[in-house]
Amino acid sequence: MCGRYAFFRWTPGLAATPGFPADQQAQWNISPGASVLMLRANEQGEREAALARWGLTPAWLTDLSRTPAHARAETIAEQPMFRDAFKQRRCLLPANGFYEWRGTVRKRPFWLTPGEGSVLFFAAIWEAYPVQGTTWLSTAVVTQAAASQRRPLILDAEGQRVWLDPQASLPALQGLLASAQGALRERPLANLINDPKLNAPECLTPV
Repeated sequence: MCGRYAFFRWTPGLAATPGFPADQQAQWNISPGASVLMLRANEQGEREAALARWGLTPAWLTDLSRTPAHARAETIAEQPMFRDAFKQRRCLLPANGFYEWRGTVRKRPFWLTPGEGSVLFFAAIWEAYPVQGTTWLSTAVVTQAAASQRRPLILDAEGQRVWLDPQASLPALQGLLASAQGALRERPLANLINDPKLNAPECLTPV
């Protein structure tokens, strides 16, 4: 399961997106519950950036200790927690890569990315949660099964366009949910990333 990812480098074009925080900080160790950057389409169909909590919080949810960080691609269209957001509130989470732990006796962390320094985009959904006159945003990453792990659904440029299109057809969206994923570069890491409080380039220290 993709429980952590990193977003520490972005392009000038991405930084020019309306709503992109002027003080956006590099994040090397993002985990559920953190504030993350998301991209969604506004009423004019243009991309805008916003900050959201990683852990989906529909307005009807009463138990705030149960806010899922992931939505399975196979069931997102039917699950009550996700289906409305899937139909109406889709977004993207920019990242540079994500972490994966493997092993049986002692798990080893790995860094996965399409290319060092590249910006990739996870398919995600979002919700708004009103609290005392303030509306908070939240999000969940869409995941696909991959061997013994679940990995975030990464979208290319055309996939991003379709995902953010409010008029996208259900067959088109289902095609994205089942789309084959490109090859990823993998690098085994030292165990520094195991500390969820560490937020520094040292997270990517190789073995």
